[in-house]
Amino acid sequence: MKFLKRPRTAEDKSVIELGERRLPLTVRTNARARRMTLKIEPGGHGVSLTVPPGLARHEVDGFLRRHHDWLMDRVGRLADRGITVEDGCSLPVLGEPHVVRHSGRLRGLTESRVEDGVRVLLVSGPPEATGRRVAEHLKKEAKRILTDRAAFHAAASGKAFKTITFKDTRSRWGSCSSAGNLNFSWRLAMAPPYVIDYLAAHEVAHLTEMNHGPRFWALCRKLCPRTEEARAWLKAEGSFLHAVRF
Repeated sequence: MKFLKRPRTAEDKSVIELGERRLPLTVRTNARARRMTLKIEPGGHGVSLTVPPGLARHEVDGFLRRHHDWLMDRVGRLADRGITVEDGCSLPVLGEPHVVRHSGRLRGLTESRVEDGVRVLLVSGPPEATGRRVAEHLKKEAKRILTDRAAFHAAASGKAFKTITFKDTRSRWGSCSSAGNLNFSWRLAMAPPYVIDYLAAHEVAHLTEMNHGPRFWALCRKLCPRTEEARAWLKAEGSFLHAVRF
């Protein structure tokens, strides 16, 4: 394991070598941290380490060496599960595996259908644009279902949001601003509907409680009874959604 640059400030960027892979390493100093916390960034695109203030460099290096095998295993598994979207690949849409198939036509909308008992995502356009066309389809699906569920939960909680936007976020699946603006990752269109429903309920609950205290979670569970199941799914499968390459 090699570190190509030594972190020096409260949040420093460096590079960590894991076998043949070189990944960005971010070391953050947190005044409230009591121990070191290691995290693989969504999709396996980097590694972050949170450390207490005043920790000696050799202690950080030793911690990373002790967790070298764990990092190799986790990053390797994410790389193995990663998908490059192209003709013939399998991709989940609303939690259901679909075979991506090019229609052979230059024009036409991307559509989900069942052919011989197999779910197919039929894509038109230039073959080299398959990934981009699939991403556009997922963005439309995310907008459709998340807008509907956010409106449903907002009505149930007696609140209203101002705007709703969709981005390819890495740090979080959704957010709610103090002004009442909601933001979601469009990659959620690959997740099962109950997971999407939970994220909509989660952010809408922030319209009432701008925190993660007991009253927030009580409201979240009231809006979405499958909250715990959805959180478990995101913990186990969420990184895979970020590993899909379009």
